[in-house]
Amino acid sequence: MSRQAQRRPVWIFDLDNTLHDANPHIFPHLNRAMTAWLMTELGLEHGEADRLRTHYWHRYGATLLGLMRHHGTRPSHFLRGTHDVEALRPGIVFDRALRHMLTRLPGRRIVFTNGPAHYAEAVLAVMGMRHLFDAVHAIEHSRYVPKPRLAGFLHLLRDQHVVPADCIMVEDTAANLRTAKQLGMRTVWISRSAGHHNYVDLRLTSVLKLPQAMRLLSVRRP
Repeated sequence: MSRQAQRRPVWIFDLDNTLHDANPHIFPHLNRAMTAWLMTELGLEHGEADRLRTHYWHRYGATLLGLMRHHGTRPSHFLRGTHDVEALRPGIVFDRALRHMLTRLPGRRIVFTNGPAHYAEAVLAVMGMRHLFDAVHAIEHSRYVPKPRLAGFLHLLRDQHVVPADCIMVEDTAANLRTAKQLGMRTVWISRSAGHHNYVDLRLTSVLKLPQAMRLLSVRRP
């Protein structure tokens, strides 16, 4: 058995669209909230605010990063103003079978998200699964450097005292897995896409299939 297989793994989970389905309600709500924030704080019309939000997201990987660079926005002000947990709570969609699946995974479990900590903690609390994770590494902990940028990953590794060889990153966004693979992590892409990427070790249509895939990832069962 390889040395990697003998060590207890560190499962690094994305949050949105990996552990819960953010597409039906959460993402549309956040997009509207960010556009409204830009209208209020920057004095923009709706169309202009929406275009700027999208432009910064495409250019920097996060609307917040563009606002910080070009407008001197305080990140805490933006994140609190756009991630209203009470408004988002009714739109959280998840599979209750996830709880049982997580308990079957050996090793540590960490959530790694580009969202703010208060939002991530609230989502996991609504799902009744916060206790199943050893840590939540949110955008604040990445010093506001979003995935897939390398610096955010390095903050995670340092803060959680883990090495890439022990980590298995589980994500719905393929680009984020590229950075993980470059660092030496094993990678799982949660996607129904037929696409292929050489930095993806395993593609699953659902995160619920992880326990059955442990052998393919050279993970020893507890």
